[in-house]
Amino acid sequence: MHSPSTDSLQVSNSYRQIWKMALPISFAIFIPQINFFINTIFLGHYSQDPLAIAAGGITGVYYLIFAAIGYGLNNGLQTLIARRAGQDQPHEIGKLFTQAIWIGIGLSVLGITLTYTVTPTIFRSLLNDPVLCEKSIHFLQIRIWGLPLLYIYQLRNALLVGINQSRWLAIGTLAEAGTNVIFDYLLIFGMGGFPEWGFNGAAVASILAEGMGLITIYAVISNRGISRQFQLFRERKLNRTYVGHILEVSAPLMFQTAISIISWQYFFLLIEHHGNTALAVSNVMRHLFGLPGCLTWAFATTTSTMVSNLIGQGRSEEVPLLIRRILTLSVSMILIVCLLLNIWPELFLLPFGQTKAFVAEAIPVMRVVTGAMVLMSFGTVFLNSVTGSGNTRVTFLIEAGAILGYCTYVYLSAEYFNLSISIIWMSEWLYWLSMFLPAMWYMRSGRWRNKEI
Repeated sequence: MHSPSTDSLQVSNSYRQIWKMALPISFAIFIPQINFFINTIFLGHYSQDPLAIAAGGITGVYYLIFAAIGYGLNNGLQTLIARRAGQDQPHEIGKLFTQAIWIGIGLSVLGITLTYTVTPTIFRSLLNDPVLCEKSIHFLQIRIWGLPLLYIYQLRNALLVGINQSRWLAIGTLAEAGTNVIFDYLLIFGMGGFPEWGFNGAAVASILAEGMGLITIYAVISNRGISRQFQLFRERKLNRTYVGHILEVSAPLMFQTAISIISWQYFFLLIEHHGNTALAVSNVMRHLFGLPGCLTWAFATTTSTMVSNLIGQGRSEEVPLLIRRILTLSVSMILIVCLLLNIWPELFLLPFGQTKAFVAEAIPVMRVVTGAMVLMSFGTVFLNSVTGSGNTRVTFLIEAGAILGYCTYVYLSAEYFNLSISIIWMSEWLYWLSMFLPAMWYMRSGRWRNKEI
């Protein structure tokens, strides 16, 4: 077994290496989820606008669609960087990173354009409550301006994780979190001489937070000599060859993550037909997925990076052992979290400042969601092992099949049969099973071994 040094670009196949990579990633994912969580708590206590917490569900998922596209670009770039790191080709890493920024800027322009042109029409045709609809549209036309900052900020994940330097993720994440909490408080409630912008104040606070995170992390990258080591911005002109190579790997992941969150947006639009309480409960459940799920997604990101790195080193025979080790950690952690949530569900729900009736309606949904989280801990590891192998088209096909089944179930349960939201949320069980089983079969088949990227 290889034993790379602390600063080596190549990873080892050990529990220590997994934790070393996964813990900083989980922290980096956790802090933005805390931001969303705190936004919802603040809005839940903003009594002047009782629709704020319900509207937060729709707008939050909408913005996640575009964030997910950036996440797909990030994952594809991360796979490429990890492969070049495993091959010990640092000169290629800077070229890939710089060209990915051009792609991110182009995608953000597209997202802003769609939010001002197409989105209002879609929302007005699907939402029953006109006040909620206009509130959501206005919020998003502010919030979407943070997208260029978010995309460039996200790409630092691909770089730092791909070169086995994930420990530096925490600094930018803390700066983002602190900025978001401070300006949420100041702008939602109008404190410290700032205007009281209520629901829209949360949008402005989030943009400021993304900007602060971006500035901080790139200062760290420069200060640690990473920019110089990999010559990140030496070739600033658009290079179509590199852009095409990045998109070849990233595009299926971008489509995959986008349609995944679009299906969730579809879920929330249909939940709105069941009333504002059901929508508010579902928004809180989104946070339940987000907060404990940070560990799950950290292990998933670790999987794709370490699988790609090991293959780049010519050690593909060690990949099954790596997957088993990551699964052991991922499933164990999420089982502990889900057990605690089911023993004391009120501790999670009470901070949102809602009524006892709200808590009573939310607890059965929480039972369903925690079950889905266990399935997610299996599904994400196997799906990201496919991604790490470079077979991103297979990843896309698996996700597309899962989403088709998910949307069909959501429509039948929410609209056709008009079932309870607990039954509707069981769609998550179907989704993660439909992802886990084919991904596991594909990795066990060995068909991924000869893929080159």
